[in-house]
Amino acid sequence: MGQTMAEALLANASGTEQVSPGDHVVCEIDLAMTQDIHTPGVVHLLEEMGVSELHDASRLVVVLDHVGPSHTVGNADEKAGIRQFVRDHPDAHFYDVGTGISHEVLPEKGHVRPGELIVGTDSHTVSHGAFGAASTGIGDTDMAYALATGQGWFRVPETVEFFVEGSFPEFVSAKDFLLHIAGEFGTDVARYRAIEFRGPTVESLSLDDRITLTNMSIELGAKFGFTPVDDVVTDYVEARTDEPFEVVNADDDADYAERYEVDVSDLEPQVAVPHDVGDVHPVSEVDPVEVDQVFLGSCTNGKFDDLAAAAAILDGHEVAPMTRFIVTPASREIYGRAERAGLIRVFNDAGAVVTNSTCGACPGLGLGVLGEGEVCLAAQNRNFRGRMGHNDSEIYLSSPETAAATAITGRITDPREV
Repeated sequence: MGQTMAEALLANASGTEQVSPGDHVVCEIDLAMTQDIHTPGVVHLLEEMGVSELHDASRLVVVLDHVGPSHTVGNADEKAGIRQFVRDHPDAHFYDVGTGISHEVLPEKGHVRPGELIVGTDSHTVSHGAFGAASTGIGDTDMAYALATGQGWFRVPETVEFFVEGSFPEFVSAKDFLLHIAGEFGTDVARYRAIEFRGPTVESLSLDDRITLTNMSIELGAKFGFTPVDDVVTDYVEARTDEPFEVVNADDDADYAERYEVDVSDLEPQVAVPHDVGDVHPVSEVDPVEVDQVFLGSCTNGKFDDLAAAAAILDGHEVAPMTRFIVTPASREIYGRAERAGLIRVFNDAGAVVTNSTCGACPGLGLGVLGEGEVCLAAQNRNFRGRMGHNDSEIYLSSPETAAATAITGRITDPREV
């Protein structure tokens, strides 16, 4: 029997010829990432364990992305402690405030390669499955163990396949597809499973859009999320690193727990209503609720293609009165590229607020926190109660296209009608 991508990658990482769903394996970790929210906890655990030297500091990447710049003395002190930890382990890779969100920065800087096993103290570490890596989030204790030993243990997951065909209609994109999957199949469709997104539609997507799918695999419960590894991926990786890598794709005779077929030809723009990623409806069926804020950013929708899609709709318009439109590019590199392409001018001329690259508003840690009773439509990944601020605020999720249309009108708006 052939192997799925998750099975093949975990077999390689554990030095095993073949693994099966349900097996427990101890694997060599190729890359570990910690960000500013979790690094202090990991450092504390290492100190408790008496670990002063990491197993291989060159396999560690530390990114200060969630809060930046610091807006409290306590946070500034935490970041000072993180910087000292990096000084104590000079072989580690370090990216300070403003470089960008970890899941964008790691591939940009050449740290992500096909065939590798990557762990991070952030659930959206699953993003790197778009590069053919088995990549997943872990907790502080597991991360401390990984840094101390170079290893981690995993239960081999079953895999579900989404075979996607058809062409996206105008103003409909990968984010709409993912929201549709969450609404149609449920946010537990891949609970502790891997997802493989396959088919001609997926193969036609840009790398940015593929990352949207793997990034939000965690919102479907997935341990790993994958898209095919092809020239789009290898060309990107080879332009950013000279390190060798081995491409792993699923075998033709791999065994899947479930296989689903989805045709996107008639898909409408989708909106997830508060407070559940899986409570999804076509935008045409959602009340035109007035919004206080529109957010475009995060590791899900702060990529260049996301900004370009929103700017194409916003160009020549102004942000509605009494509506804040906050745009946060996912990295400094994306910010620069957007500036050169004229996208920042479009946002600025329309009256949007363009911030430095950070997680910021998405997890409610700054640069867009919601107050009591406020409503936000966000092109990001989660709309849990209180995620972006006050417990009595509301978050709707959408694509960048729907976000731009909503910013123009000040109410939830179908981008096909602007």
